Amino acid sequence: MSPDGPPARLVTLLCLLWLGGITLRVTILAVPPVIPLIHDDLHLSETQVGLLMGLPLALFAIAAIPGSLLVARFGALRTLVVGMVITALAGSGRGGAFNIWLLYAATLVMGFGIAIMQPALPALVREWVPQRTVLGSAMASNGMLVGATLASILTIPVVLPLVGGSWRLDLVVWSAPVLLIAVVFMLGPKGNTPAPADAATGHLWWPDWKKPLTWVLGLTFGSNNSIYFSTNAFLPDYLTSQGHSDLVSAGLGWLNGAQFLATFILVLAAERLTGRTWPYLVFGLMTVAAVFGIILTTGVWVVAFAAVVGFATAMTFAVVLALPPQLSAQGDVHRTAAGMFTISYTLAVIVPTLSGALWDLSGISWMAFVPLAICAVALTSLGVILSRYRAAA
Repeated sequence: MSPDGPPARLVTLLCLLWLGGITLRVTILAVPPVIPLIHDDLHLSETQVGLLMGLPLALFAIAAIPGSLLVARFGALRTLVVGMVITALAGSGRGGAFNIWLLYAATLVMGFGIAIMQPALPALVREWVPQRTVLGSAMASNGMLVGATLASILTIPVVLPLVGGSWRLDLVVWSAPVLLIAVVFMLGPKGNTPAPADAATGHLWWPDWKKPLTWVLGLTFGSNNSIYFSTNAFLPDYLTSQGHSDLVSAGLGWLNGAQFLATFILVLAAERLTGRTWPYLVFGLMTVAAVFGIILTTGVWVVAFAAVVGFATAMTFAVVLALPPQLSAQGDVHRTAAGMFTISYTLAVIVPTLSGALWDLSGISWMAFVPLAICAVALTSLGVILSRYRAAA
């Protein structure tokens, strides 16, 4: 029998990891399709739009280490469920914001909920499927990408018509599945989750900042996330500024829908991609070319290049996300993941805010994508370095 348990049990645990992945992205990526509505309703500048997308990422950075502490003290599963509940309630609460400051406040609380889940999920992968960590990480990544894609492609054609065009009710609708998934985790079967750490081991939660791996992981993942989140944030207004507001739905749909193709490849070939150099060279350079394509073209070509960005960053996203459970000992996964998330999301806050400021200050829409081109080059270079690390015993 496999150390991960009978096949039926393994499938069940992989499905739970997939659902857990969905909760990490669906409430965040419900925002870009309704940014033009929020923009008009609350009278936002482009810098404020960038900050709206950057705030949850700021909490991902700030609360990743507290999330690691919660995992060490209470266990990965409990931390994950608590994070889901916070995310669902605060995500719904955004719909009640009548000014930008209340929207920011609700977004911050939602970001905290997601932030404490992020080190918990990789730890759960290592605990539940220790012999299939790459496959477990691929399933969680697949869930994250599916959650992002569904919110992006279904909001404008399906959800908004059902809620009378209200961006407020739309955010409530996309928060509801997170609460349902929390219930599934509470009532569903459990993996081989160890008992929470006792006083003797509970201190093992602070990331090892002296370890180069922590920084290489964080900067690589941060470059990848900055490109993806910033493109989601600025693509709607970018297309609108070109006179192509009719392409906003298609642009976001292809940016995130292209990830569906990536998810199938990842699940089928995850173990062939992780730890290799070529995925960073191929998909990193593909991202570089696609960002320049967005800058240099208009109309449907922008949509096409956005799709390439979505596909390529999905591939590198999943490859990097699989590494903390693979490169760390079991008791160290949450610490490595927390360090990676702290660094990566600090970068992912700075980049979209900088992009929005460049647009506002210059009055040139494509300036928002210049920092993303730099991130794409960094992703490629750092990924090659990261591929030199080998799995922990």
